[in-house]
Amino acid sequence: MESVGEFFKQVRETKGLTVDDVASKTRIRPDYVKALEEGNFAKLPDQVFARGFVRSYARSLGLDEEDAMHRFVQSAGAFYDKQDERERLRLKQAEDERRKKANRKVVVAAVGVALLGLVLLLNREQSSVVVSRPVPEPAPSKVKPPTLPSKSARESVAPTTAQNPLVSVGGEKLEADKSAGGEPLPFPPVAAPPRSSAPAEPVAPASRPSVASDQTTGLSLDEFASASVPLVLELEAQALSWVVVQIDGGSPQEALLRAGERAKWKAKDRFIITLGNAGGVRVELNGKPQGPFGPSGKVARDIVLKR
Repeated sequence: MESVGEFFKQVRETKGLTVDDVASKTRIRPDYVKALEEGNFAKLPDQVFARGFVRSYARSLGLDEEDAMHRFVQSAGAFYDKQDERERLRLKQAEDERRKKANRKVVVAAVGVALLGLVLLLNREQSSVVVSRPVPEPAPSKVKPPTLPSKSARESVAPTTAQNPLVSVGGEKLEADKSAGGEPLPFPPVAAPPRSSAPAEPVAPASRPSVASDQTTGLSLDEFASASVPLVLELEAQALSWVVVQIDGGSPQEALLRAGERAKWKAKDRFIITLGNAGGVRVELNGKPQGPFGPSGKVARDIVLKR
């Protein structure tokens, strides 16, 4: 079975049509028409768009589309299988790199949290230390003991009568005893007043103010509001173009946009897009124009759009 490109070219020439005639009827670029006829699938966009070209070409020539698609699979199947494998490998490498970067961010954040916790712990321990200074005890007051009269003074005031003198103690009159020698006993010594046993009130140490951490972390209101709003990607084709959109690391989505057609996608964090006609597609992210990403006819791959 002849290839799909040779089959299309043979029918086109039989009908007396030129490449430009086919391009005008199908709205496919002339270089894509030539690449399809020559079997140069590397110059064509991704497989989903190439399939659309084959159907449009077959329809413009009045051919059976299913037969044309069968010829296309036979002609280009091996090429696109290898291309899909290369694309899967590229996406896997990109995902591995993204995970490495995410792991590094997690490690840095964990170290930062650990350091912050250590600083707060040290500040709390410093604020709980109480500096106590010894309070000097007051010197005990010295009480002078009473002076006892001398023996000669006692003899000079001794009573002349034989009776014992009356001594008043605590409001009662008691008879003073005499010793064996007839001398009166001396008065008992006066006890010193007891030392004050009330403890001195301790001086309360001034509490040291705790040291607050230098910085506080958190999102501002504007940042929190912007993080909760989804990303909206809008594409408007100014000329025929195929596009590939990958949302938040998910599976790629493909579309073929004709002039004047619009498409919209939503994401949480980011888009990765590929434009088959960089100068023929207007790109807006949350209503803001992006780009330009290249001239008309040029393929712009792996364009990252995020906050």
